[in-house]
Amino acid sequence: MRNKLIASMAMVLASSTAAFAEPSDGKVKIGILNDQSGVYADFGGKFSYEAAKMAVEDYGGKVLGVPVEVVTADHQNKPDIASNIARQWYDTEQVDTIMELTTSSVGLAVQALSNEKKKITINTGAASTDLTGKQCTPYGFHWVYDTHALAVGTGGAIVEQGGDSWFFLTADYAFGYSLEENTANFVKEKGGKVLGAVRHPLATTDYSSFLLQAQSSGAKVIGLANAGMDTQNAIKQAAEFGIVQGGQRLAALLFTLAEVHGLGLEAAQGLTLTEAFYWNRDDESRAFGKRFFERTGAMPNMVHAGTYSAVTSYLKAVEAAGTDETEAVSAKLHELPINDVFAKGGKVAANGRMIHDVYLMEVKKPGESDVAWDYYNVLSTIPGDVAFMDPAKSGCPLVK
Repeated sequence: MRNKLIASMAMVLASSTAAFAEPSDGKVKIGILNDQSGVYADFGGKFSYEAAKMAVEDYGGKVLGVPVEVVTADHQNKPDIASNIARQWYDTEQVDTIMELTTSSVGLAVQALSNEKKKITINTGAASTDLTGKQCTPYGFHWVYDTHALAVGTGGAIVEQGGDSWFFLTADYAFGYSLEENTANFVKEKGGKVLGAVRHPLATTDYSSFLLQAQSSGAKVIGLANAGMDTQNAIKQAAEFGIVQGGQRLAALLFTLAEVHGLGLEAAQGLTLTEAFYWNRDDESRAFGKRFFERTGAMPNMVHAGTYSAVTSYLKAVEAAGTDETEAVSAKLHELPINDVFAKGGKVAANGRMIHDVYLMEVKKPGESDVAWDYYNVLSTIPGDVAFMDPAKSGCPLVK
């Protein structure tokens, strides 16, 4: 009788464990939401979607015995459009998590909505430190880079090289404000001065008046607190005004491999920038880059590699939790170390910030590039604890 009771209890336990281990709707669904038609289309866009699909394929296409599906949409850099898409995904399309979220205003809006819906976001494309600062949530994660890391890397390097007076050309939305503020604070801490700033609309095409103000300021450094095509166009038009030839220096505060490729080495050579990934850094990154290029025709930047890492880490967390239930998966994302092609020894802090090393790069001269897409010299490695803000000082109410 006792043996039958034990056997019966074991069967009940096995049955309940199996039910717990299977995701609620028989699948795991990941949404990649980003700009696919505007100024950040190459920065993330369709390439991040491919990186996400690549991660799922490398994981085996399943987790906990159910299929993993990736969907994508273009938010057009508009928070209201992004929020509507996210709401539809959660309410009617059984999306479990949303990732990428290029454009800080979009990232903040979708993270807030996801908190209401008790859904996980892993932001790989936006930059604002508010994502893990005053607007942090229990289910929001910031994975790749942020404005603090960019300020420490690019801003710090240029100040140390004598660039101690700055004027900012700033994208007129949350990302630009955050990047300008973080860099300005860092410049001042290093003994430098900020002589002024001017803000331009997202996706503007004429930088003439903004560049003339920057030129007339007499600042040694013009900090471009923008990204994507905005930065490319500003650099091109600065060349027409002879700004660099006149002795001022341009600081591309957020510039990635995709933008260097779009601008070309002739125009981009000598730029100092900060990225969290470079495909030609070691054998593992080169193998990843080759596979990525075969399916996209482009080499990955940090956003693409970071999206691959985020998807992989999410699937590992689901597997470790034995469920796709948000609280359990979020806890595992905080617990599990990150060791993949993007980050080694990465760790998630209490505010959701993933801490990992980033790299200070210099764009090569055309004659220094040995193969296609070989654009960087790695100047130094910036340890994660230096690059990213101390969580205790972030302003996140979750950090005790």
